[in-house]
Amino acid sequence: MLTPPPPTPPVDKIKADMLQNPARLAKKSTGKKNDVPVRLLALLWLRKSRVLESSHDWGIRAIWRFDYRPKADPYCQARYTFCPTGSAIPVMKEEDVIEVYRLQAPVWEFKYGDLLGHLKIMHDAVGFKSSLTGKNYTMEWYELFQLGNCTFPHLRPGMDAPFWCNQGAACFYEGIDDAHWKENGTLVLVTTISGAMFNEMAKWVKYDNETGIYYETWTVQASPNRQSIVWFDSYECSKFILRTYQKLADLGAIFKKIQTNYTSIILFSGEPIYLGNETSIFGPLGNKTLAAAIRDFYYPFKPHRTVREFFVDLLKIIDRVILNHQFYLFYNLEYWFLPMKFPYLKIIYEEVPLPVGNKTFFGV
Repeated sequence: MLTPPPPTPPVDKIKADMLQNPARLAKKSTGKKNDVPVRLLALLWLRKSRVLESSHDWGIRAIWRFDYRPKADPYCQARYTFCPTGSAIPVMKEEDVIEVYRLQAPVWEFKYGDLLGHLKIMHDAVGFKSSLTGKNYTMEWYELFQLGNCTFPHLRPGMDAPFWCNQGAACFYEGIDDAHWKENGTLVLVTTISGAMFNEMAKWVKYDNETGIYYETWTVQASPNRQSIVWFDSYECSKFILRTYQKLADLGAIFKKIQTNYTSIILFSGEPIYLGNETSIFGPLGNKTLAAAIRDFYYPFKPHRTVREFFVDLLKIIDRVILNHQFYLFYNLEYWFLPMKFPYLKIIYEEVPLPVGNKTFFGV
């Protein structure tokens, strides 16, 4: 269970305190009383009643669900085509017996082999095998335009607001590439389901895919402690697999008792500060100073053409994130300021147990 946040003073008391001493927010965020950009954020913070309310009752911020998936902007281009062999999810015969496999391999294994596996940066998928047809299938969820585009925006000439290519989606295709999953990863049976359960799962996948549309790389926590407050939860490949397993458990699947670990990339931050959305920050009546600060923060994360460019920008990133404790997060179409704190960033490979099934569903 999550540790509840400490009680927050009444909004009026916070407002009065910050009006009397706006530098306190700068000190909290960066450790520098004279940090001018963050002082400006403090003044903006006071002007936005929603911000005061947002910090009043913290729980995990989860990805919003949308009514439909918008068409991707033509500007967004993938180096590797999304789901090139994808197909519709078939309707199974209700009496079919289908094996469900846990699939995991290092990210970009097709290009770098086990390199990222040594860092425990893993990609997750799920496999199915029909006993009636002998056919097998793979299902996964990942970025439409690669990880970098989902994590950081493009700064396009003539556009004030950062431009995001951050959609993610489910991909279903026939076949399981045994060599890909086995050589440096995992291919293991986790449960068996009926064709009827598979068909119900397929309906849920359609809903999940049409309403949960934006990839989110980061988990943001208050500390490395397992009971730490989670400010923002990620939304990536492993979370889709965990949701799929949970749906199968709800339908009656009984999972084997095996250990299952997943990768999370965590930022560590004090209480996040709400800044606004694209219109309120970058629109005609937006805050130009804040808009410039956000664009300036994202600039060093652009793709690099030379090694020298990379190291120059890396030093800028270290200066902002570690030395000045600043990070701007885009989450649910809104911008947040994260007052970063030690250890700043960590990649973990942590166990998440398989869910407990409902034996009475579908007469299991």
